[in-house]
Amino acid sequence: MATMLLSPRPSQLDRDAFIVSYGEIYEHSPWIAAQSWDTGLGEAQDTPAGLAERLRQQVDAASPEAQLALIRAHPDLAGKAAVAGELTDDSRSEQAGAGLDQCTPAEFARFEKLNQAYRERFDFPFVIAVRGLDRHAILEAFETRLNHTPEQERRTAIEQIHRIALLRLEQRADRKS
Repeated sequence: MATMLLSPRPSQLDRDAFIVSYGEIYEHSPWIAAQSWDTGLGEAQDTPAGLAERLRQQVDAASPEAQLALIRAHPDLAGKAAVAGELTDDSRSEQAGAGLDQCTPAEFARFEKLNQAYRERFDFPFVIAVRGLDRHAILEAFETRLNHTPEQERRTAIEQIHRIALLRLEQRADRKS
C-alpha cells in the first residue's frame, strides 16, 4: 500500500500557505501550525502521521495555559453552537458522523446536563474524538470521564485532541488520493 501524502504537501508550502492549509487542524488554534512551520518541515511531514507528530510536539511543549486555551477552543458536543450552526466545518462533520445532529430531545437534554456538569467540574468542554463512535458510546464516555481528577481529564482531553488532529489529517489525505 502506498503511503498517503497530504496535498498540498506541507514541506513545499511557505509559512502563510501552510497556516492557511493546516492552521485549523487544531480547533481555532493556528499558532500550532505556525510554530510547527517555524521548526522546519521536511518530507517526513508530508504524511498525515508525520505532520500529526510535528503538530503534537508543539502542543506537548506548550505551557499549561496554552494547552488549556486549546481545550477551551473546542465546542460542547451537541451543544448550543451545534444547534446555532456555529461549528467549524470539521466539527460539524465529525459531530454529524457520530449522529449528534440526530439526538432525540431526551438525548439532547442529557448532553446539555452532562456538558454543564463537566464544565462545572473541569472548567473546560468535554473533548472526545467522535469518529467511529455513536452518541450512546459518547454519553457513556462522558459519564465515565466525569469521575476523573482534573489533571487526568486535562491529559485525556489533550490526547483526544491529538487523535482528532490525526484523523482530520488522514481524512484530508484520503480525499486527495
